[in-house]
Amino acid sequence: MVYTVALIGNPNVGKSVIFNNLVPGARQHVGNWPGKTVEKKEGRFHHKGVEFNLVDLPGCYSLTARAVDELIARDFIVEEKPDVVVDIVDASNIERNLYLTLLLLELEANVVIALNMYDIAEEKGYRIDVEKLSEQLGVPIVPTVAIRKQGMEELKDVILQTAERKVVRKTKITYSKEIEAAINSITQIIQKDERLTRKYPVRWLAIRLLEGDEEVLEKIKGSKCEGELTKAISTDLRERLGEDPEIVLAEARYSIISNLLRTTLVKGAKKWTMTDMLDKVFLHKALGIPVFLVLMWATFQFTFIVSAPFMSIIEAIIAWVGSLFEAIPNEILRSFFVDGIFGGLGFVMTFIAPIFFLFFALSILEDSGYLARAAFVMDRLMFKLGLHGKSFIPMLLGFGCNLPAIMATRTIEDEKDRLLTILINPLMSCSARLPVYVLVAGAFWGTTMYAGTAVWGMYILGIVLAILMALFFRRTLLKGKPAPFIMELPLYRVPTFHGTVIHMWERGVVFLKKAGTYLLGGAIILWFLSSFPWGSEQSYVYLLGNLLSPIFKPLGFGWELSASLIFAFMAKEIVVEALGLIYAVEGETAIKAALASSITPLSGLAFMSFVLIYIPCLATIGVIKQETGSWKWVFLTVLYELILAYVVALMIVVVGRMLGFS
Repeated sequence: MVYTVALIGNPNVGKSVIFNNLVPGARQHVGNWPGKTVEKKEGRFHHKGVEFNLVDLPGCYSLTARAVDELIARDFIVEEKPDVVVDIVDASNIERNLYLTLLLLELEANVVIALNMYDIAEEKGYRIDVEKLSEQLGVPIVPTVAIRKQGMEELKDVILQTAERKVVRKTKITYSKEIEAAINSITQIIQKDERLTRKYPVRWLAIRLLEGDEEVLEKIKGSKCEGELTKAISTDLRERLGEDPEIVLAEARYSIISNLLRTTLVKGAKKWTMTDMLDKVFLHKALGIPVFLVLMWATFQFTFIVSAPFMSIIEAIIAWVGSLFEAIPNEILRSFFVDGIFGGLGFVMTFIAPIFFLFFALSILEDSGYLARAAFVMDRLMFKLGLHGKSFIPMLLGFGCNLPAIMATRTIEDEKDRLLTILINPLMSCSARLPVYVLVAGAFWGTTMYAGTAVWGMYILGIVLAILMALFFRRTLLKGKPAPFIMELPLYRVPTFHGTVIHMWERGVVFLKKAGTYLLGGAIILWFLSSFPWGSEQSYVYLLGNLLSPIFKPLGFGWELSASLIFAFMAKEIVVEALGLIYAVEGETAIKAALASSITPLSGLAFMSFVLIYIPCLATIGVIKQETGSWKWVFLTVLYELILAYVVALMIVVVGRMLGFS
């Protein structure tokens, strides 16, 4: 028998670390939830001869129907009824975290609490009576320090015991007399419908109906007691509670938590922690943004400099493998493999190193707790410019890939704030643009600090343009003020090498998958267009490039660069493939030399900025349509980015020449 175990918890409680501790990497797989483009992570592990399927639910603070992530987590527990639900609770922030625990108990889930970050709680002077808290909640509690793998075996033991015994909690979460009376009256009506009572926890249905949950209201539609329920809810809301029941119930839950902790938690004297000291600098009104910029600059310096020798090694390996195909007698077939596959796709593969090192650096910043603070710091500026503070989180995710970044806007409740974030997100430099930056910057500045600074400049330019366009859209198409930004900051942690490498791999493998699909297809198309008509000096790519040359001449782009831009619609990395085939030279060094001889450094910067800004890739366009539900937002995004790209690139060239640069 295979038991299903769901893993749930607030964001930043160590849920991913516990998942990785329980499930070996080879047994993990990532997909999407059915009907949703939200990541689903699950894997298998064995303990004492029993197999478990572990499902990592999205991090959430509550289980309402407002946010997609929360709805996914709740629906999985309600509909799939996992054998055990492991609730990860941050011991150092236990009061806030237990709110989700109470909601799980209302759902009548078979809960096990992993009281994580127990060491941090002790450092803060907290003394938690785990046994007494477990008794009062009626669920088993296991103290853990996931980052050190402490408590993992004990957690597995308790999961196994809970799954086999089907332990039912002994404690019922009770509210005030008025709330209980309202719940009981609705419960009695629900019990008249066997379909509802068989499928859902009755008390939970009653509570959610009192709170006006739209998803639950949909569930009772068609019920034989729908009319009676609607009338009862209206009566109870108006007569028994006297105010918004959602607020009343939330206050009641926090009151219950307060009473629980009064007898189970002793807080020592407030200690000045490392988190407090670091936040004095990182969250400082004057220093916060400069520190963010410096850290990002250091990130790209690290990415560019450290990856350089690895790029050379990969290039040498690809060149050696490609040379094995030189013996093919058929000229066209030989050209297909040597020039098309290894000269096009193979050249792009040399950029695996900077992409993976970028994700490695960003994972360190994220796992340490700093990126959450970057969003908090930027909120001050973004709010003044009409952007929601939550928008900065999808913007940061855009450094990896615009697709999940746009999907992440679902956590933004206000529709105008969400649309605004979607419109500007393609301006963030995803990893697909990095090969272009590295190639162009390396062509003119080698592996010096200037090259890393040029790459960093593209990322900063994307952020600046995104904020400026947000300001424009806020004052025109999407008028209004952003909602206040409330965010819970995690404690600073020393990232583990194992965890950082896993995060790097999970994000970097997207590039490898793309190499086997979009980039392979792009390489074949590009080889055909650059090689045919066979034997002719005027290939199809040459004709296309010359057709566009007059448009890009003011920017200093020749037909080669003009032609390469056409194919980036499939994926931005294809620009690099195209240049490799168009220049018809082998190896990174030769392509950089060809690039440096065909354009000036100033036009090189303009080209980098154009690649940054113009037209999103095909997959991003698809997800914009999916998330907005309208082609008009897709057309608007494509149109404004094309215009903006040309204007910015032209300004770089014109202003640069005025300042005496070439």
